[in-house]
Amino acid sequence: MRDDGRDGKAGAGGPKSGDKTEGEAHDSMNFDEFARNMVRLFDQGAKVASSLAERNASSGKSPYSVASEVGEAAKTFGSVAQAMVSNPGKLAAAQSELFNSYANLWGRSVRKFLGEDVEPVAEPEPGDNRFSDPGWSDNQYFDFWKQAYLITSRWAEDMTQNTEGVDDKTRRKAMFYLEQVLSAMSPSYNPFTNPEVVRTTLATNAENLVQGMALLAEDIGKSKELLRVRQTDLSAFEVGRDLAITPGKVIFQNELIQLIQYEPTTEEVSKTPLIIAPPWINKYYILDLKPEKSLVKFAVDQGFTVFMISWVNPDATLAQKNFEDYMQEGILKAVEVVNRQLGLHHVNVMGYCVGGTLLASTLAYCAAKGDDRIATATFLTAQVDFAEAGDLLMFIDDAQLKSLEEMMAERGYLDGSRMAAVFNMLRPKDLIWPYVVNNYLLGKTPFPFDLLFWNADSTRMPAANHAFYLREFYHENRLSKGEMELGGVKLDLSKINIPMYELFTREDHIAPASSVYRGSLLFGGDVRHVMAGSGHIAGVVNPPAKKKYQYWTGAPADTFEAWLESAKETPGSWWPDWAAWLQKLSGEKVPARDPASGLFPPIEDAPGSYVKSQG
Repeated sequence: MRDDGRDGKAGAGGPKSGDKTEGEAHDSMNFDEFARNMVRLFDQGAKVASSLAERNASSGKSPYSVASEVGEAAKTFGSVAQAMVSNPGKLAAAQSELFNSYANLWGRSVRKFLGEDVEPVAEPEPGDNRFSDPGWSDNQYFDFWKQAYLITSRWAEDMTQNTEGVDDKTRRKAMFYLEQVLSAMSPSYNPFTNPEVVRTTLATNAENLVQGMALLAEDIGKSKELLRVRQTDLSAFEVGRDLAITPGKVIFQNELIQLIQYEPTTEEVSKTPLIIAPPWINKYYILDLKPEKSLVKFAVDQGFTVFMISWVNPDATLAQKNFEDYMQEGILKAVEVVNRQLGLHHVNVMGYCVGGTLLASTLAYCAAKGDDRIATATFLTAQVDFAEAGDLLMFIDDAQLKSLEEMMAERGYLDGSRMAAVFNMLRPKDLIWPYVVNNYLLGKTPFPFDLLFWNADSTRMPAANHAFYLREFYHENRLSKGEMELGGVKLDLSKINIPMYELFTREDHIAPASSVYRGSLLFGGDVRHVMAGSGHIAGVVNPPAKKKYQYWTGAPADTFEAWLESAKETPGSWWPDWAAWLQKLSGEKVPARDPASGLFPPIEDAPGSYVKSQG
């Protein structure tokens, strides 16, 4: 569940280059200090390389390793290359076009060197922050490298995208792997071809590179198998102190969940309470960041009695906990406890991402069993039909699933760092390489940002549950086909006949808006369709006070495209729209409920201990 919704910018603290030009920085250099720093740099680099080699040698060979991914990439590129050479005429024409572009660039560069004003051969796309520094245009050396890269990368993308005789899945995988290669090759990530890095290196006598190597060594030391590039200052936040601070009590726990009941802030509340089922692949506090960004606090302030499921961070002892366990010991247990706590029969439930997928499955199970305790459902970027399930489908084939299952069988779980790496690789230009430049080349500590702190606070996933989720939903898409069974009953989404609020986000690359909408058509009840601006995270975590983005509402239609054509745009957050919808369906007002006064005595204060467990 990762996304592009970042309010802060990487790069705070550390050495500053100021506004010096390369020439000014060179004039102010202390060559003795520069030489000493270079010696320190090479010494640190040798130690880092040695430590990394020793760790790789001692860790053994995993069936799901970096090497296996390299092999998969080579296989994919090989398929595309074979298709390319099968049409030699088209390949020759493409190569000729590339060489002509290089010749054009060289000719224009010579003319520019002689003082002539020339138009560039290639320019970055609007919003490409890799080349925002003025040095990329003002300095001919850096400008040449920039344009040469843009020519090459666009040519490679065009060839991969338009080569005939390649199936869609192979082409998508090839484009994914190509993006990783092209991102790594960008001159913006090379210390010798990035004007800001060169300028900073000269101005600080290479102290930035020394500090960067120290940060790299620290990140390697804290990482497990895969290097986790820090995206924020991890020392700036603490769960329970800065984040997840909405007051409440843990009133119940079992092996899989802690259930939090939040303290009311209004004298009266809606009769029907709200249970939130977050995804188990992340910590729940994405919905309870700082108070001004907390959906939990917002819901409490609107007069709802709010309960949160806080999933355990499982270890090998919970390897056999499966999807049905997460339903029975998670959502259904929470429903039972809340009703006993408040002396009620009905509850409202909200499910986010895979928590929403679990909620939909639970509702179908309840429909088959005649269980009517869940009165309404809110789905946040949750898929039930995975035919068009976004970029993650690239990783779901028989060979990759087999490797993943073998690895999980060894450990009993999937380490959270693996999922984090996959999500980051879906957006390498935004989520990996800017931090490589900021941290390791500029020597700066990243800017403190709560969302990215949460992003780094990953969780493990039990082997049985994760294998079921990937195979049954992503690979086989059984739920949408009516073929899935839980607890001995067939799940039929059309039997769900309760009011539903379906939120999808316009720029979601994990749960695409069209995919979420497509799945919502399988439900039998009335659905309010709402599309929020931005992506998987920022589109959801968008409080009204920020006055950011927008949302769309519209009457049901047979297709997402038809719905979009008639949808009405409203500025700002979708939160008030959802609150108004839910209040109408939550009964009369009753006196506010104190978490300490129910049937279940408090175990500990929110946020509880489960959420603080490190991955």
